[in-house]
Amino acid sequence: MAETMKQTVSSILKSIERYNPANLQTLERYVEMQSRENTYDLEANLAVLKLYQFNPEKFNADITCQILLKALTNFPHTDFTLCKCLLLESVVDNETISQIKYLADILEQCDFAQFWNRVHQMPELCNRITGFHDSIRKFVCHVVGITFQNIDKNNLANLLGGIDDVALKHWVKKYGWKDEGDLIFIANQDENIKTKNITEKIEFDHLAPLMTLL
Repeated sequence: MAETMKQTVSSILKSIERYNPANLQTLERYVEMQSRENTYDLEANLAVLKLYQFNPEKFNADITCQILLKALTNFPHTDFTLCKCLLLESVVDNETISQIKYLADILEQCDFAQFWNRVHQMPELCNRITGFHDSIRKFVCHVVGITFQNIDKNNLANLLGGIDDVALKHWVKKYGWKDEGDLIFIANQDENIKTKNITEKIEFDHLAPLMTLL
């Protein structure tokens, strides 16, 4: 069913039909399918927000929230910013949308402790997006992987949302990190920071106009 829906939506997006409000119901069902089945289609979701811009009377706050939450799961890409730019001015102060925008802000700042604290306070919102928590954990692992050489095991568990030892072992194994007791070895970051000799080659012809000014 998901593949059939994807093909239907793809045909809509490739034609002028993407601007036809009669297709909004189909596109909205596709957003809900993404939420349930842990799939993602940014282009289709942007098309929905664009249709809301053209047809504000058809605006659906619930679908918009799902689109924004799905965009969060694709950090560090700029999907959320793209979606936010298409929001109607009249809905930016919607309470739930404001909460999601705040989640995006603290996620972008890598304030993971505050992010998980807020997520745990609104389980009914985030739990409806299948795979939401693990998608965010992938982003956390990305940041950890380029930031730390070693990290305290408990600190890592908290950064990943207060997960238990079994779940922590899963993520450590997934990224090829090493469990060294109280510490998790991430990578030798010194190997990623190498001095580079920069040689600039300037042709004489390029200097000739300057020489005439001297």
